[in-house]
Amino acid sequence: MTVLRVDASIQGDRSASSALADRVLEGLVARHPDVPVVRRHLGQHPLPADAWAAAVGGSYIPEDDRTDAQRDAVALAQQVAQEIQQATSVVLAAPLYNYGVSQHAKAWIDLAVAGAPQGTRLLEGTPTVLVTTRGGAYGAGTPREGWDHSTDYLRRILVDVWGADLTVVERDFTLVGVNPALDQFTDVAAGMRTTAEQDASRAGSELAARYAA
Repeated sequence: MTVLRVDASIQGDRSASSALADRVLEGLVARHPDVPVVRRHLGQHPLPADAWAAAVGGSYIPEDDRTDAQRDAVALAQQVAQEIQQATSVVLAAPLYNYGVSQHAKAWIDLAVAGAPQGTRLLEGTPTVLVTTRGGAYGAGTPREGWDHSTDYLRRILVDVWGADLTVVERDFTLVGVNPALDQFTDVAAGMRTTAEQDASRAGSELAARYAA
C-alpha cells in the first residue's frame, strides 16, 4: 500500500491546493498511520524542462548509442512512470495557472507517458484524488465560464489515458482576500472554501475505507 502525493503549486506554504491535499492525506493517515507516502513536489523541485525531448529522442536509440543526457532523461521518465504505476492511490494537487495546466504538471505527465510502454494505463483502477484550485470563479454563468483549460485536460489524462478511478475536489475564489477587486465575493469564497475542505476530508476518508475493505 503506497500513496503517491504530487504537488504542482508554486505558492509554498500559502498554497490552497496543497492545503486541501493535506486534508485528503489526513483523512487517510488517520485510519492508516503507517501508510507509506511517496512525495513529488513539482513546484519546489521542477522536473527539467528539456528532459521530455531527450527521453523521447533517446527511446528511439539503442542504449549504448545514447548521450549522457538521453540516458539520464530516459531513466527519469521511467522513474516517474513507475512511481505512478506502483501507487495504490494518488493525491494530485494541481492549481489552475493562466487558464491552463501548470507547466510543472505538464512536464510530469509528458515524462510519465515517455517512460512507459505505449498504451500503458498507469493508473488502471487506482483511486485518485485530483485537487484543483482557481483564483477566480469559472463556473456556469460566470464571466469566465469555459476559461479553465486545466481540469478537463487532467481528467482526460488521468481517466481516459491512464484509467484512474477519479475523485475531483475543487475550490474557486482562492484570490479573495488577496486581490482587492474580489472583496465583494468574501462571503461566497468562504462558503466555497468550507465546501472544498469538507470534500477533501471526505475524499480522504473514502480512500481509507477502500484500504480497509
